[in-house]
Amino acid sequence: MQSLYQILMLILQIVWVVMIAHIVMSWLISFQVLNLRQPLVSQIWYGLNRLLEPIYAPIRRFLPHTPGLDLAPLVAFIGLIAIRIVLTNNAGFFYGY
Repeated sequence: MQSLYQILMLILQIVWVVMIAHIVMSWLISFQVLNLRQPLVSQIWYGLNRLLEPIYAPIRRFLPHTPGLDLAPLVAFIGLIAIRIVLTNNAGFFYGY
């Protein structure tokens, strides 16, 4: 069971890093520090969107429509942190203590 716990934490850590990269990149694009007409920036941006859209789409369905402000990444990020907290607090269960 310890292996399963460690694998879950690794997956959550990878998702956390990808979400942070997406959030920071969205700010840089919004403030016109990065330009989507540059091929590398465009490829990274669309790649991150394709990875995270399956997580954000169900959240967007139940959130109220707010023009110009996407709250789905914030809700997903808080949910990810909550899942990590629950797994960490219940680690004794996984270790068999």
